[in-house]
This record gives sequence, C-alpha cells and structure tokens, in this order.
Amino acid sequence: MASTHTPAHPAGPAAGTQLLDHPGPDGSEPHDADSAGHGDPFAPEAEPNRHRMPRQTRGASPLLGVTAVAATLGATGFASATPAAAPAVETPDEAPVALAADPGLALAARIQQQADSQRTAAEENARVQAAQDAEAKAAAKEAEAKRAAEEAERAKAAALTLPVKEYNLSAHYGQSARYWAHLHTGLDFAADTGTAVHAVGQGTITSAGWSGAYGYRIVETLPDGTEIWYCHLSSIITGSGQVTSGQQIGKVGATGNVTGPHLHLEVRPGGGAPVDPETWLQQHGLNP
Repeated sequence: MASTHTPAHPAGPAAGTQLLDHPGPDGSEPHDADSAGHGDPFAPEAEPNRHRMPRQTRGASPLLGVTAVAATLGATGFASATPAAAPAVETPDEAPVALAADPGLALAARIQQQADSQRTAAEENARVQAAQDAEAKAAAKEAEAKRAAEEAERAKAAALTLPVKEYNLSAHYGQSARYWAHLHTGLDFAADTGTAVHAVGQGTITSAGWSGAYGYRIVETLPDGTEIWYCHLSSIITGSGQVTSGQQIGKVGATGNVTGPHLHLEVRPGGGAPVDPETWLQQHGLNP
C-alpha cells in the first residue's frame, strides 16, 4: 500500500515555520500506517495538506499580544467590572425624612401643630379674660368703696346730735311768760356758763355775732336748708365755714334777754318760721 505521508515541499515552508499535524483521538501524536508497520487497510486516505496548519515559531510576539490585551482589559473591562464607590449622601434628621416619606405622619404633625396653636390661643384668651375679670372686680370694689364712703358721708351729714351733753330743759316751745313778748319760739337747755355747745348736724355757719335779745348767736344752715339758731352764747368758737355734727362751735352763756345761763335752740325749716325743736329732734332719732 502506498504511504499516505506526503513529504514536505522541497522548498519547504517559510523559514521559522513548521507544519502541525492533527492529534489523534486520544491526544497522542499522529502517525501513519507505514511507520507503524501495520496500517489499517480500510483507513481512508489522509486529507490533503490543506488540513495542516503552519506551526508558529514560539517567540516574543504572542507574549506582547497577551500583554496588550491585559492592558486593554485593565483600562476598560476590568475597570468597568469594578463598580465605583457610591458618593456620600448626607441624610438629614430622621424625623423630616420619615414625615416626608409618610403622609400620615405629616398630617398628624400638622394636626398636632394646629392643636398646639389653638391651645396657646386658648391659654392667651384665658389669661386676658382673667386679667379683665380681675380689673372689673377691682373697679367694682373701688366703686363699692366709693359708694360706701358717700353713704357714710350722707349718713354723717344726716346724723344729728344734741347741742349740749349735760343739761336740764328749762322751757319748751310755745310756752308763755311775763318776760317774753311772744310765745316761746325755741327749746332751752339750761347748763353752766362755759359748757360746750356742739353743732346739731353737718352744715355751714352762715351767721355769727350779736343779735339783740338773742345775745351772741350762731346760725347754722343744714344741707336741706333748715336753719339752727344757737342763742345767748358766752363766746363764739366757730363763726363761719363748714362744721360737722357734734363739732364744738360755742359756749353756753347768759347774754341777751335771759334770767340765767342756758342755750336757747330754735329750728327754722328753709330759714322760715320756727317749729318745735323737741318734735323735730325726735323725728331725727334724738330724744332730748
């Protein structure tokens, strides 16, 4: 049988190259039947030389190629394969993030804020109302005190007192006597000379001085216009101005048409004709 080995081309391949044989099924080097000495008679003829690839001469070129590929991958593939570090993100306070992320929490916060505002407004209104109430109470208290003072003043003005503290009634209104030209026009309080004479009520001294048969006389006008005459005085202490009930205005004497020291008291409503002083005093709560 003819050998399937095709001898190398006389000229041979280019320098630095060799032909590579296909490996056997088990990876061993190929061999032809003739070299083994027992070729398979039924084996097909070997493929022409076109199946043979030129063997590359081992040198520096493949190493350079691998280095270039590695450099390329390092610049592109490897770099892109490694993810870049994520930029640092500053996270605000957790509460705003939670509120922004949860509408329910945001609504609850708004409701709470509104409730706080309403509570603050209510507290302020209560404070203002309390201040107004306190001011009103103070004003009412002041007004009440003023009214009380005015009432006390009116009561004081209306209060009357007897003109002499220690006395004896020696003559009454309407009596007649031989030494009187007319009926007696007043009430006589017999007392020692120099005994204090007091104003019957609060009023104004409108006249003071000598008055003929009345001797030294003081005329006091009360707020209602009633005149009180104090006659036969030994001296005048207050001759004008305002006086209060019970204030000393003179002293008992025996001046004028008299038979002994005493105070002759007359009461003349509206400055007119005299009335019974004893009845008038009793009407004002006094019992001479």
